[in-house]
Amino acid sequence: MLEMRKDIFADERDDDLREVGRPTQRQDILGHVTGTSAYYDDHHFANLLHLKVLRSPHPHARIRSIDDAAAARAPGVKRIIRGADVPVNLNTLLSLIQFGKDDEPSLATETVRYRGEPILAVVATSERAARQALELVRISYDPLPAVFDVEDALKPGAVSVNPVYPKNTFDYHRKYDHQKLRFGDVEAAFAKADMVFEERYQMSPIEHAPTETNGSIAVPDTNGRFTVYTSTQALFFSLDTSAKINAMPSNQLHFIGGTVGGGFGGKVDTLTEPLAILAARLTGAPVRYRLSRHEEMQFGSPRGAERIYIKDGVMRDGRIVARKVRAYFDSGAYTRLSSYAVVKCVAHIPGPYTIPNVHGDVYCVFTNRTPATAMRGFGVTALDFALECQMDKDAVAIGMDPLEFRVLNAYRDGDMKAHRRVAKNCALIECAQVAAERAHWPLRDEFRRMSSRKGGGEARAEAVADRTLKPAPPGAPRTPASSSQRAAYERPPADAKSPASPARDMPSPAAPPPSGSTHGVRRFSSIFGTRRR
Repeated sequence: MLEMRKDIFADERDDDLREVGRPTQRQDILGHVTGTSAYYDDHHFANLLHLKVLRSPHPHARIRSIDDAAAARAPGVKRIIRGADVPVNLNTLLSLIQFGKDDEPSLATETVRYRGEPILAVVATSERAARQALELVRISYDPLPAVFDVEDALKPGAVSVNPVYPKNTFDYHRKYDHQKLRFGDVEAAFAKADMVFEERYQMSPIEHAPTETNGSIAVPDTNGRFTVYTSTQALFFSLDTSAKINAMPSNQLHFIGGTVGGGFGGKVDTLTEPLAILAARLTGAPVRYRLSRHEEMQFGSPRGAERIYIKDGVMRDGRIVARKVRAYFDSGAYTRLSSYAVVKCVAHIPGPYTIPNVHGDVYCVFTNRTPATAMRGFGVTALDFALECQMDKDAVAIGMDPLEFRVLNAYRDGDMKAHRRVAKNCALIECAQVAAERAHWPLRDEFRRMSSRKGGGEARAEAVADRTLKPAPPGAPRTPASSSQRAAYERPPADAKSPASPARDMPSPAAPPPSGSTHGVRRFSSIFGTRRR
């Protein structure tokens, strides 16, 4: 396996990465500040038509009937497009790499499964004409029960959201309902741990809110091909998806990207190109399909809402001996990219820490929400947040400095990861040491001497033996795993000049914080929401 080595890639990049504090100029900055950067919507064509979509007002409903006769006769309307007009109506992005089943229609035909799902498209000579025609369409619905919570969706008798995945979970390898990780024996380790902590973390969907909404223009060429100007972040994904949905060879499509007016992952999905191309094929004219701001927020995918449970077994000397993670990714009504986010999440358990016993179960769950997608590190970002909050809480509960707690448990070269790969080229300890120095965060001498490059588990065992925070003596009471003891965290009083005293049910630390420390653990903002000093 090829490793990232500087000598191999010496000619590929400048390895002088001292950028902080330097006024480095972006390559595209001149175009932006002079207003000359070209976006997909800056292209103008004669006889340009406009496509607008009628969307579901219900989170879950059966479509009884559609009456579009009046809309078809409306001024400026050139074509009405229904699901039956789409050559391959069901699709999922990752089916291009044989990952998942086609489950999302370009236009719904029998059932809508989230508020804002596309049902019918109108192609007209102006956006105004298209919008006015949409108001003439009459659709009759039978509302159906909906489910919006990931754990409710997995309960017996829950509403089945997506018929392709009737149990509301994505099928991995067509037979597993989740991704799992097993390393060591967590239950035995919990039984031996001095303390056991379990917490729940809930994330919210996040809208990307790009300045430029999703959009594209499809233009018929004279040789039977179509040129597509698009804001996509994933040019070849969009090209291949559009070819598949339109049942046409990919070499009949010429995609032109360019400046993306904000994406952050929200323009990886192929939301507008397939219907724009279909409309151009059906009318023989160039067609623009761009989302309004309302559509961008209702139909454009958000970051998924993750729910994460973490249970840690910790020794009083600072070692984490067991970690159990159970997580649910809210995919919304269809797959899009959430199934891949779950794979990334499991690959990141238990974080950059050597833990001898790890257990992970992560589910991709379908609900009647807008389908979720990529957003800057999706699958890892939320898990990282939860894991690092958990690390803070673990450290506080045993009376240890949060940064020293991380250094003690960090990967070292030679450690065996929970995924059964040997850790190499580790640098977390060194990064922590530099960060502590720059932030004037005091580390004790033994932690300043530690290295990621020495000895793996042996170095950690030696560090634990040398620590001033000694393990509990033989026979000392230990928190039983069966009654997962939680630390109670409270904000300090508003008029307090120093950190508040620990709550009464917080486990007593084995030793006081390091002498000479100029900070108290209650100032750590990710736990208490208070400002660091």
